[in-house]
Amino acid sequence: RCSVDNRVTRVAWLNRSSILYAGNDKWCLDPRVVLLANTKTQYSIQIQDVDVYDEGPYTCSVQTDNHPKTSRVHLIVQVSPKIIEISSDISINEGGNVSLTCIATGRPDPTITWRHISPKAVGFISEDEYLEITGITREQSGEYECSASNDVSAPVVQRVKVTVNYPPYISDAKSTGVPVGQKGILLCEASAVPSADFQWYKDDKRLAEGQKGLKVENKAFFSRLTFFNVSEQDYGNYTCVASNLLGNTNASMILYGE
Repeated sequence: RCSVDNRVTRVAWLNRSSILYAGNDKWCLDPRVVLLANTKTQYSIQIQDVDVYDEGPYTCSVQTDNHPKTSRVHLIVQVSPKIIEISSDISINEGGNVSLTCIATGRPDPTITWRHISPKAVGFISEDEYLEITGITREQSGEYECSASNDVSAPVVQRVKVTVNYPPYISDAKSTGVPVGQKGILLCEASAVPSADFQWYKDDKRLAEGQKGLKVENKAFFSRLTFFNVSEQDYGNYTCVASNLLGNTNASMILYGE
């Protein structure tokens, strides 16, 4: 907007050195630039669908009886943040190093932060485009969220999933007492990424699925050995072996009578 009074005889709007409008006459070819008002009090133009290239100085030039006058306004174009590049989901062995990248554009330049989506995580773990984790642990697996913000609009967020592989660790394997003729269960719980494969041995002999009177159930985090009708021959020492690509571990337990 440019305020004028009745002493003004000629008016024009310029963008840098290019004339946009002179009076009611349009000099520029850009259809987005339109004349809003040319009255005794106001000479105003409008730029529709503003682009970053429209940023810069605009000059209102007026001619009075005495001499020309100009007033200048600087247009600052703001752009909402946008994440244009972010790391892909990654799988890494425990102890390895991870580098995550999040590149964003916007005007003004957006602030970028990383945080770990975890109940134990507190606040930001990086206030930068890059997140470096050295000697990663299994507790540091999960989703990492990149946020780009510049107060023009709501922050934009994207997530990267980090999978940390580690060898099996047997967390629970208890001996069990069961009377003859009753149902007995031995349970072996193990955490591992990728999930562990389980095998059962009695003494040094491997137990096979479908063996008479036995049932082996393998799930992602545990294996269950069920005896439907315990006999004296079933009593003894059993070993659970949990293994994946990174290693294996075992635990022994006893099925005993009363």
